[in-house]
Amino acid sequence: MADPTGIHARRAALKMLDAVLRRGETLEQASPAALRDVRDANDKALARAIAGETLRWLTDLDTLIDSATKQRLPDDAKPRMVLRTMLAQSLRLGTPPHAVIGTGLPLLAGGPRRLAHGVFSTLVKRDVILPEVPTLPDAVVERWGARAAAIAPGLVNPPEVDLHIKTAEETAQWQAKLGGVSLAPGHVRVPRGTAIEKLEGYTEGAWWVQDLAAMIPAMVLGAGNGRSALDLCAAPGGKTMALAAAGWKVTALDLSKRRLDVLKDNLGRTGLKASSVRADALTWEPKHQFDAILIDAPCTATGTCRRHPDVLHRIGARQITEMIELQRALMVKAAGWLKPGGALVYAVCSLEREEGEAQAAWIDAELGLTPDPITPEELPAGLTPTPEGWVRTYPGMLGAEGGLDGFFVGRWRATDCV
Repeated sequence: MADPTGIHARRAALKMLDAVLRRGETLEQASPAALRDVRDANDKALARAIAGETLRWLTDLDTLIDSATKQRLPDDAKPRMVLRTMLAQSLRLGTPPHAVIGTGLPLLAGGPRRLAHGVFSTLVKRDVILPEVPTLPDAVVERWGARAAAIAPGLVNPPEVDLHIKTAEETAQWQAKLGGVSLAPGHVRVPRGTAIEKLEGYTEGAWWVQDLAAMIPAMVLGAGNGRSALDLCAAPGGKTMALAAAGWKVTALDLSKRRLDVLKDNLGRTGLKASSVRADALTWEPKHQFDAILIDAPCTATGTCRRHPDVLHRIGARQITEMIELQRALMVKAAGWLKPGGALVYAVCSLEREEGEAQAAWIDAELGLTPDPITPEELPAGLTPTPEGWVRTYPGMLGAEGGLDGFFVGRWRATDCV
């Protein structure tokens, strides 16, 4: 008997979820192997959507499943995983129940199809719905504390697409051409689902994709006026291009050849200039000091949970501790590469205090740099610095405008001595 139409996408979604929840992989890492046998582009997109929405609403989907079973299914039981995807399709993607059943139950060949059918049918008959806002996993709420309630509303839907306009003075022009909204000079937001390569301005390199929050680290360094800047851990190049567009003479350093190749492609498309260096920042030594250094440090990336909901389920204390040690090692190196009076910007796309506020306090205490508070005038409208002059964003901010990623950004100056 032939497989039902669409079952390959559902099977791929299951493989991705297994890779994330059992092996701790990212969705990006899991996708190539899981999608190997899926030929149709629409089916690939469907598989990613099913996996993403299942992870986004996992806690609430499990609550519904548990409400319809006499005995709780183990977390790693295949019937639970299949039911999660079936409910995600029904409640989030609008797939009709008959199609959900027709493509879901065959995934349990040789298994408890009757159980899965009964649970799903029971919940459909109850007209169950998901809450307005996803319920975060207990471990995440414990880490984020009171902020969790403010963060969760930003996770309801995958984000729209932010574009960084190369020439900030042309923002209004590109906003009109692209039919988007602008939340800052040099920024235009367009609806998700758009084929990026087909948007006007892509081929001529008038813009690149970059979340609004990710624009802030380069933004607070201001105009370069030909001065030197080091973009540490630079690839795939969004901040390098932002610095180059602002008039900095940029050295872009990264360890990954593949990611540097992407950076070079992006520079070529946009016509911006930067010197790329492939090296380990912990062992590399520059030939000269820099007027500015931007450290967009490797981190847990929990601030990207709007677009990468897998981080809600695979990041814990061990990963956070590993990142803290690496971040501090990078900052120690970078502090010695600054010219007197030079600026250092430390940024992470993380919602963990240990990687943000705690690291900033460590810089204040240990690196001999002078805090250089960020001002409201330097930020997109609607965002304000903390009392310390740091920037903390999270997905629930700018709610009416679609939110932004979770970031921490701080700025310091090297001692200006003769």
